[in-house]
Amino acid sequence: MMLYPAMNKLTEYVPNRYMMVNVVARRARQIAIEAEVQGERLTEKPVTLAIHEVAEGKFDAKTIDTTIVEA
Repeated sequence: MMLYPAMNKLTEYVPNRYMMVNVVARRARQIAIEAEVQGERLTEKPVTLAIHEVAEGKFDAKTIDTTIVEA
């Protein structure tokens, strides 16, 4: 299965694949938590939504905190 949008579109906003995984995973967690808190049902998986947001330029390596915080 191919990634849509294409990786070269995503790397316009995030410099490498490792950072891409971090940015998308972090944003997907945020989307899932926000939907759960609001009692909202998502039409797509959080990861899919996060990938599309990165491709649209809404998030990049500078605009999302990818650090791991231990509880």
